[in-house]
Amino acid sequence: MKNYIQKLWGQDEGQDIAEYAVMLAVILVIVIGTVSLIGQHANSVFSNVASSIQ
Repeated sequence: MKNYIQKLWGQDEGQDIAEYAVMLAVILVIVIGTVSLIGQHANSVFSNVASSIQ
């Protein structure tokens, strides 16, 4: 077990995982921000359409 941990600690592949995690976090922030902005506008559009149908 000690050898496995030392081998895992010495590998540089963990940096790739951290970089992907940061990229994923940035993409999620952008997507959530975009959806929240569009969602507010879409809600008013759907409300107007529903009002005009009735």
